[in-house]
Amino acid sequence: MSLPPGFIDELEQFLCAEPRTVRMVQHRILERGRRFLLRSDLQETFAQVCADPDSCELKGTPLARVFAWAQEAAVGRSALCVAVRTSVARWGYLRFQAASPDVTEISTVEFLAFKERLVNGRRQVDEWALEVDLEPFSREFTKMQESRSIGRGVEFMNRRLSSSLFDKRGKGSRSLLEFLLVHRLGEQQLMLCRTITDVDGLRSALRTAEERLAAVPGDTPWAELSGEMHALGFEPGWGCDATRARDTMQLLLDVLEAPSPNALEHFLARIPMIFSMCILSPHGWFGQDGVLGRPDTGGQVVYILDQVRAIEEEMRKRLARQGLDIAPRILVVTRLIPDADGTNCDQRLEPIAGTEHARILRVPFREPGGQVVPHWISRFNIWPYLEQFTVDTEREVLAELHGRPDLIIGNYSDGNLVASLLSQRLGVTQCNIAHALEKTKYLLSDLYWRENEEQYHFSCQFTADLIAMNTADFIITSTYQEIAGTASTVGQYEAHMAFTMPDLYRVVHGIDVFDPKFNIVSPGVDPRVYFPPSDEERRLKHLLPGISDQVFGAADDVSRGCLADPTLPLVFTMARLDTVKNLTGFVDWYGRNDALRAAANVLVVGGHMEVARSSDDDEKREIEKMHRLLDEHGLEDSVRWLESQVDRERNGELYRFIADKRGVFVQPALFEAFGLTVIEAMSTGLPVFATCFGGPQEIIEDDVSGYHIDPNHGNAATERMAQFFARCAEDPTAWDRISAGALARVEARYTWAQYAHRLMTLAKVYGFWRHVSDLERAETRRYLEMFYGLQFRPLAERLRGGS
Repeated sequence: MSLPPGFIDELEQFLCAEPRTVRMVQHRILERGRRFLLRSDLQETFAQVCADPDSCELKGTPLARVFAWAQEAAVGRSALCVAVRTSVARWGYLRFQAASPDVTEISTVEFLAFKERLVNGRRQVDEWALEVDLEPFSREFTKMQESRSIGRGVEFMNRRLSSSLFDKRGKGSRSLLEFLLVHRLGEQQLMLCRTITDVDGLRSALRTAEERLAAVPGDTPWAELSGEMHALGFEPGWGCDATRARDTMQLLLDVLEAPSPNALEHFLARIPMIFSMCILSPHGWFGQDGVLGRPDTGGQVVYILDQVRAIEEEMRKRLARQGLDIAPRILVVTRLIPDADGTNCDQRLEPIAGTEHARILRVPFREPGGQVVPHWISRFNIWPYLEQFTVDTEREVLAELHGRPDLIIGNYSDGNLVASLLSQRLGVTQCNIAHALEKTKYLLSDLYWRENEEQYHFSCQFTADLIAMNTADFIITSTYQEIAGTASTVGQYEAHMAFTMPDLYRVVHGIDVFDPKFNIVSPGVDPRVYFPPSDEERRLKHLLPGISDQVFGAADDVSRGCLADPTLPLVFTMARLDTVKNLTGFVDWYGRNDALRAAANVLVVGGHMEVARSSDDDEKREIEKMHRLLDEHGLEDSVRWLESQVDRERNGELYRFIADKRGVFVQPALFEAFGLTVIEAMSTGLPVFATCFGGPQEIIEDDVSGYHIDPNHGNAATERMAQFFARCAEDPTAWDRISAGALARVEARYTWAQYAHRLMTLAKVYGFWRHVSDLERAETRRYLEMFYGLQFRPLAERLRGGS
C-alpha cells in the first residue's frame, strides 16, 4: 500500500468532525447514478461540494487529498471504494461506509472483488476466482524505486547487476569470458579463440595485444594483423583497424579491472552479436504501397518500415567498424493474404525499398485442417490463428536466415504474443513494442469485457498482453507516459498492474513498471520525406498544383466541401477515421467556435466518403457522423474533407503546403500512444495542437514547440487555436517561433538514427544479461506457459467457434 503513515487516522478524524460535508459528498456521488466513476467525475463532484456554501473549508484537508489522488471509484449501496494513486505507479484502496464515517484501507483483491460484485449484481465474492499474481517471481529481483528511473531500465540494470555480478569472487569476469567465447558466425569463431580458457589468460593476452597494436600505424587493417592476433588468442570482431581493435581491448581491460556501468555498456555495444533479426507484425495489410488507410493499417506499418531502414544502416556501420564484411539480414514477418485486393500482400517475399538485405516475409494463416485463410481478418479476430502462425513462421524464418535470428522484435499485441512463443522455441532475446494497448483506449473495457467480447475479444487480447509483456527480455516504448503516465494520468502499462475481468480472472499484480526491462526509445520520421519548407532544393514542387487543386478544387467523389475563402490559413488534421482518433470530434468543436471559423479553414484527411466503401464498422459510423456534422453546422464552405492519402511523399509536401499558408496541424485523439503524425508535422515546421493524453504531451513542449489540448474540452481547444491565429495576425513572428521550436525539438529527440543506435545497444546488453543470469525470469516463463495453455488457448479456440 502507498498511503502515507497515519493518513487513515487523520481521515477518520476529519470524517467524524464534518459529517454534513461527508454526507454531501456521498449524495453528490450517488446523484451521478453510475456504479463506476472516473477521475474527472470525482474531481467535478468534489468541486461541486467545495462550491456549496453549506460545506466546510476543504482545501488542505485529508478528504481533499483523497480526491486529489483518486483515479476511480466503485459505488455500491452500502459502501464506496476508491482507488487512489499517491504518485506514479503507487496505489492504495479505500472503502467508505455509506451509513457511517468509517473508512478502511483495503487490499487490491478486495477492491477488485467489490467491482466484480457491482458488475455481476451479486452479494457474494467468488472465493475461487482465478487470480494472476506475478509479483512473487520478482520479489528477489532488484527493481527501481524512483519514478524518475522508469524507462531507463538498461542504465539501472547495468549499475546494479554489474556491481553485484563482478563482486562475486570473479564470477562476473568468468561469465564475461564465457560470453565472449560463444560468439560465432557460421563456421567463423569471433572475438576469442578457445585457447583462452581463463580470465588471467585473457588479461595477459589483452595486454600483449594492446602493446603490439600500439606499435603499428592506427589505420592498419585487421586483415594484416589477424595472423599475429590469432596467435595471441583473438579472432575477428575487435575492430576494423589497429586503433579500433586496441580501443575495444582497452574497454575490456577496464571492465575486468573495475566494471563501471558505462564501460560495460560501451564494451557490450561493440560485440558483434546481432547479424540478423526477425520483426513480427501479423495483423493488417502490411506492405509498402497501396495499404495505408485500410483497416488496421497505419502508423505501425510506417514505423516498422522506417525502423528497418535505420536498423539495417546501423547494423552495417557497426559490423564494418568491427572489421566484419557481413551483410545484416532483417525479416519483417507478417501475414500473407491471398485475396490481396490489388496489393502485394499475396507475395511471400518482398524486398524493402531503401535497404539491401531486408525483406517482408509473409506467412499465411491456416485453419486447423491446414487450409489457408484467404481473406483479411480484423486484428480483434486473429487470435485462434497465431499459434499455428508461430510454428509456420519458425520454419520459414529458419529457412530464410539459414539459422536462428539473433533478435526477435514483436509489434502490437498479436506480434508480441508470437514473439513470446517464437523466442521460447528458439531461445532468442525478445523485444516487445506495444504501439498501443487496447485496455487503455476503451473505458472500463476490463470490467465489461463480456459486453465487448463479440466485437473486440478483449479476453484474448488482454491475456496475450499479460503474457507477452512479462516474457519479454526488454520492452521499448516511445514515451515515459506510455509506461507510467503523469502525476495525474495512468500509463498504459501501469493500467495492467491490477484489473479484473469478472468471471474470467482478476489480475492482482500483472506488470511492474519499475522493472528494468522498460526503456524509452523514441522513433523518428524519414528525413527524406519530412523536412521544412525552407529546403527549397528538395521540395517536390511538381506536386504543388495537384495538391492545391485537391485542397481548393470543387467537391467530387473523393472529397466534400469547397473552401469559400482560400486566403485563410488551414487547420489540418489527418488520421484514420475512427472513434479514438476523434476527427469528427474536432469538426464538431470547429463548427461551434465562431472565432476559429472566421480565422481559418479546416482540411480533414481520413476515411472514405461513402459508407459502402469501408469494411470497418467503426469507420462506417464515423463516416456517417462526419457527413451529419458538416450538414448540422453548415460547414460546406469552410471544411474540406478528403479521403485517406497513402502517398507519403505527397503527404510530406502537403504538410509543407499547409506551412506555406501559415497553417497548423491538429491531432485531436482521445488518446495517442505516440503520435507519428505529430512529429511528421513538426518536422515540416508546422505548429501542432495535439492531445494531452499520451505521447504528444511528452513530444511537445507547450507554447515552445506546439500546444497541448484536452479532447474532453473541445471548446477550450478551439478557443486556444483561435487565440493563436489572432496572435499571429498581430505578430507574424509568433508563428515562426513555434515553427522553429518544432523543428528544433524533432532534431534533438526524434530521429531514426538515434533510435537505431539505442535499440542495437539495448539488444546487446540485454542479450548479455540473458546469457549470464537469465535475468531470473525462468520461473516466470514457466508460470506464463501454464497461463497460456490453460487460459489463452481455450479463449482463442472459443473465438474460432469451439465450445
